[in-house]
Amino acid sequence: MKNARIAVIGAGAVGGVIAAALKNSGYDVNLVAKYPELAKKVASEGIHVFGKCGDFTIKIPSVASVSGLDGTYDFAFMATKGYDMPAAARDLLPFLDEDSRVVCMQNGICEEDLAKIVGAQRTVGCVVGWGATMHEPGVSEMTSTGEFIIGNWEGQEYGRLREIMQMLNRIAQVKFSNNIFSELYSKLIINSCITTLGAISGLLLGEMLLRKKCRNIFIQVIIEAMAVADAMKLDVPPYAGKLDYYKFRKTGFLSGMKRHITLLAIGFKYRRLKSSSLQSLERGRKTEVDNYNGYITAKGIEYGIETPVNKKLTEMVKEIESGKRKINPDNFNEF
Repeated sequence: MKNARIAVIGAGAVGGVIAAALKNSGYDVNLVAKYPELAKKVASEGIHVFGKCGDFTIKIPSVASVSGLDGTYDFAFMATKGYDMPAAARDLLPFLDEDSRVVCMQNGICEEDLAKIVGAQRTVGCVVGWGATMHEPGVSEMTSTGEFIIGNWEGQEYGRLREIMQMLNRIAQVKFSNNIFSELYSKLIINSCITTLGAISGLLLGEMLLRKKCRNIFIQVIIEAMAVADAMKLDVPPYAGKLDYYKFRKTGFLSGMKRHITLLAIGFKYRRLKSSSLQSLERGRKTEVDNYNGYITAKGIEYGIETPVNKKLTEMVKEIESGKRKINPDNFNEF
């Protein structure tokens, strides 16, 4: 098993933790780090990871681009940003054989695009249910525990998933799903709320959810996303087994109170959580909003479902990216 060749594409927070943990467990890992100086540093000095995965530094053979790899790989863990994934997947094709598997680890749902490039039979969907932060290039912290949920994109039973589960179990608990699309959509909904509302406001999650206006937007994002799920005939499981989106659709005063109490509790528990999209904007980089609210909006158009709140949020984030809008809590007032 440890003779399998593994490529990790992306040396950010999640990719860094995965590559380092697998290499530290004795696996044959090669890392694509995107930037030449980072690739050189990881290969010569090592990548440092700490937090819930332990604290260690380990050297990993690294290259600055997918085209710099050599030979063929049994498994590739695709941990790039969503907008970088298609190009990286196309570059990866010469390094795959028929039995290779490519695990899609982006936020949002990128598996559809990945399957078009590498083939559905090679595509493995993955929900990353734990948190990580990159403090600086080559230094990643696993900030919270959680689980992986994996499943073949074509829905077939196991196959090489057992090998992937054995590997990823070195990092976190791994669960199998024979309907990985539903699991991915469940996480997409919460990202469309937390990540995007943080991006337009600049607030931490606890600060956001103390505001009733923000909680109302949060609820509308969920309601629209679930209407799209109905149109797709998708049964959406509770996120992390706890957050049941179907309860957010119930009407009546008592149900409304329960929704707000649930969101206040989430805000208190994760009050220091900072939106990954906000962090991208602060670094002058693009966000993955097209894979969050933009995905819900696109599917809404495809299935004839109105999604005005998700559409507006997508537009707002793009305006911030282009410099036409400021990050400010006052953005909530436009809803």
